[in-house]
Amino acid sequence: MSKQQGKVIILGAGPGDPGLLTLKGKEWIEKADVIIYDYLANKRFLDYTRVNAEKIFVGKKKGDHTLSQEQINELMLKTAKEGKLVVRLKGGDPFIFGRGGEEAEELVNAGIAFEIVPGVTAATAVPAHAGIPLTHRNLTSTIAFVTGHENPEKEHSKIAWDKISTGIGTLVFFMGVINLPNIVKNLINNGRDKKTPVAIIRWGTTHMQETVIGTLENIVELAKKRQIKPPSIIVVGDVVRLNEKLNWFETKPLFKKQIIVTRAHGQSSDFSNLLEKKGACPVQFPTIETVPPDSWEALDRAIQNVEMYDWLVFTSVNGVKYFLLRIKENQKDVRCLKGIKLCAIGPKTAEVLEKLGLRIDFVPTEYKAEGIIEGLGSNKVKGKKILIPRAAVAREVLPEELVKLGATVDVVEAYKTIQPKRKTGEFREMLKNKEVHVITFTSSSTVTNFISMFNKEEISDLLNGVTIACIGPITAKTAEKNGLKVSIIPEKYTVEAFTDAIVDFYQ
Repeated sequence: MSKQQGKVIILGAGPGDPGLLTLKGKEWIEKADVIIYDYLANKRFLDYTRVNAEKIFVGKKKGDHTLSQEQINELMLKTAKEGKLVVRLKGGDPFIFGRGGEEAEELVNAGIAFEIVPGVTAATAVPAHAGIPLTHRNLTSTIAFVTGHENPEKEHSKIAWDKISTGIGTLVFFMGVINLPNIVKNLINNGRDKKTPVAIIRWGTTHMQETVIGTLENIVELAKKRQIKPPSIIVVGDVVRLNEKLNWFETKPLFKKQIIVTRAHGQSSDFSNLLEKKGACPVQFPTIETVPPDSWEALDRAIQNVEMYDWLVFTSVNGVKYFLLRIKENQKDVRCLKGIKLCAIGPKTAEVLEKLGLRIDFVPTEYKAEGIIEGLGSNKVKGKKILIPRAAVAREVLPEELVKLGATVDVVEAYKTIQPKRKTGEFREMLKNKEVHVITFTSSSTVTNFISMFNKEEISDLLNGVTIACIGPITAKTAEKNGLKVSIIPEKYTVEAFTDAIVDFYQ
């Protein structure tokens, strides 16, 4: 972007739930040269950035300000003047207690182009996730959003306590936990009934959400007892009573369960999304990564002569991905597979092929090598030539048994799996602090790589109390050989069934 095109997007990231980012917000994040992001903006949104985008954390929380507001303003102006597209990523909505108006004024004064992208405000989203509607036909038709961050020692409050205390049905206070005693005192002193229901919702819309329900009379004591801290939203009004009936979020079956997903980074999102929908907090800790083989020679030779094969057997989505990649590189397309029967080890692998308009001739009822062998049998493969594009290192049972059934089998390396280079310090601390509930493994490689990331002497203590879940018996066998006790194995070896099995375990 040229210097004449420098621009700042003041963008609301929403209240914390990654699904509540707007489509427009995601588009700007994907385009940005620089992301200047806050403490309350979900860090997962940084995954949407371009590889070379600069990410600058400017988070502020009580007693710990990375940069002052003046320094943040200067940073915005500096990066925009360099001709960059800057996204100023702020929690919630930037124009509702987000200082977005002040930042926009600075940009106007400096002559820098800007846009505002509204975000889902915590004022509405957080109470909704606690089952508290801010308005209700039978209870109230008025709402006020109020800062709870006023200094109680100020000579004159800017809040008209005498008017809002009795004149507004529902009051929503931002950043009010520290000043909770002062808020309660002002409301009661100005006529609000001390029996009025109050809710404090901490980390609303996230897996860490915690809701405390009380009244103006006892909420200070309850908050102190539960050690409620920022960030929290306070809701005052009769609508709070509906929490008992409408509390849908905190009753999800895996709510507050921290579940480790060890799948490769590019394949973990589907599984993580399924877990999230059940209320869990999936933490991606990939112990495996797929990369091209050292040489494409064997795979390319097989593709050039693919018409000689009777069966093409895919044992993973990755096998399909790399096989199709090399078809294209070899100046061919899927028409070269005409007349060849296709076998996919499971529904996900089959789905990738079917999206290309290819018909799958066989998917075993049991999604593993033994299922393919049993399903095909000698009557279908005897005298046939079979191609298996797969990982460099894999179980040999499939090609060996097919040969025994009378087939001629060519196994070619389509990709290889490696252990990604990553620091384990943060994850080790999570285990030490007993913050992890479940560790999931979806292949034998994820198990062995995970084990190798830790010292043998510490692994037993670190995993004490952690539930081990494996997607199938082969993976479970590898886990048990490495001294892990496996508690969860789904009947079907899919991430959907895997998720259901984890839910069943806790229910």
